[in-house]
Amino acid sequence: VEIYPGFAATEVLYNDEGAVIGVATGDMGIEKNGEPGPNYTRGMELLGKYVLIGEGVRGSLAKQLIAKFDLQKDREPQKFGIGIKELWQVKPENHRPGLVQHSFGWPLGMKTGGGSFLYHLEDNLVAVGFVVHLNYKNPYLYPFEEFQRFKTHPAIRTTFEGGKRLSYGARAITEGGYQSVPKLSFPGGALIGCSAGLVNVPRIKGSHNAVLSGMLAAEKIAAAITAGRSHDEIVEIENEWRKGDIGKDLKRVRNVKPLWSKFGTALGVALGGFDMWTNTLFGFSVFGTLKHGKTDAESLEPASQHKPIAYPKPDGVLTFDRLSSVFLSNTNHEEDQPVHLQVKDMNLQKSSEHDIYAGPSTRYCPAGVYEWVEKDGKDVFVINAQNCVHCKTCDIKDPNQNINWVPPQGGEGPVYPNM
Repeated sequence: VEIYPGFAATEVLYNDEGAVIGVATGDMGIEKNGEPGPNYTRGMELLGKYVLIGEGVRGSLAKQLIAKFDLQKDREPQKFGIGIKELWQVKPENHRPGLVQHSFGWPLGMKTGGGSFLYHLEDNLVAVGFVVHLNYKNPYLYPFEEFQRFKTHPAIRTTFEGGKRLSYGARAITEGGYQSVPKLSFPGGALIGCSAGLVNVPRIKGSHNAVLSGMLAAEKIAAAITAGRSHDEIVEIENEWRKGDIGKDLKRVRNVKPLWSKFGTALGVALGGFDMWTNTLFGFSVFGTLKHGKTDAESLEPASQHKPIAYPKPDGVLTFDRLSSVFLSNTNHEEDQPVHLQVKDMNLQKSSEHDIYAGPSTRYCPAGVYEWVEKDGKDVFVINAQNCVHCKTCDIKDPNQNINWVPPQGGEGPVYPNM
C-alpha cells in the first residue's frame, strides 16, 4: 500500500479504448494567474489495473466519471444534505458519557427537512451537529444560522452552559439512497463509498455500507486480476450490490426521503416510518419505489416567492458567526494559487444567482466563502476561497450549477482534530 498525503487526484487517465487506467495528481506551484511559479512541479501519473473512486460525497473525479459514462442513466437524481458540526468540551456535571440524542424539525419549518445529533464522547467532549436537506426551496434559508438557533433550544442549551467550543466543520452527505445510486462499474474501475451514495438516511449511518462496498469491490477485482483481466469493466460489482447487504439495507428505507420531501416533516416522517415497518416486516412497500424528482439545485425557488428570514445575532457564548467558526476548522489554503471554486459564467451568476435568487451562496455556504459586494456602483461576486472547508454545498446547490469545485493545490483545506 502506498499513501500519498498532500497530493490530490485531479485528473482521470484513460487508454486509447476509453477505459480508466489511473489518475494524475495536480500540478504544484501554479500561481494565482494560472502560470507556473518558481516552485512548479508537474503532477504524477498513478496507474493501475483498476481504479476505485472513493472520494466521498460529490467527488470531483466521480462527477466527471458519472457524466462521461452516463452512470446516472435510469437512476433518480442524487439528493444531498449539508451537515454542520461542532465539538465542545462541557462541564463535567453536564456530561453523560455514551448519551446519543437525535431530533428532526425545529428550528426548521415543517416543509424543510433536517435534524440534529448530539453525541456525548469521552473526556467531557460532546459532538453536536445539524443537517439541512438541500432540497429546500427558500433562498433566504441559512443552514449555519439554523444550526446556531438549534443550540438555543431549552432541551439543548443546558448541555453547553459553561462549556467551550473546540472545533467546527461542515460536509455534504448523500441522501438519495437506493434509487439514486449510479451505476457503480465503468471500464477500468468502480465507484465505492459515498462516491456511490450509500448512506442510510433514516438510520443516520453510512460507514457500514462504505466498508461493505470496498469489500465487494476488492473481492471482485481480486478475482478479475487472478483471471488475468485488467482495464475492463467489473460488471460483477454493479450486478451484485443490490442483492447483498448494501442493497437490502437501502431498499428497506428507499421511500423515507421522498415521502419526507413530498409531505413535509410531520406527515412525511410518519409515512416514512410506516413504510420502513412494512418493508422490514413484510418485504414490500405500499408505495412501491418513489421518485425524488428535481435535483437539489432545481428545488430552489426565486426570492420573489419568499420572505427574508430574520436570524438573531450570535452571543459569542453559545451561538457564533461563521468566520470565528471557520477559524476553528483550521482550514488553510495558500493564497497565491488559482481559485479552486470555478464560476463558469460570471454574467449568469449576476443575472440569476444574484438578481433572481437573492444570492443564496452567501447563505448556504457554511464558511462565508461567497459575498456580493458593491464596487464602482456594480454588484461583484467575491470568492474567499481560503475559507473553504470543502463541504461541496456550492457545487450541489447553486441554482444554475454554475460553480464547480475542484481540488486546491496540495493537501490544503480543513484540519479536523477529534472531529
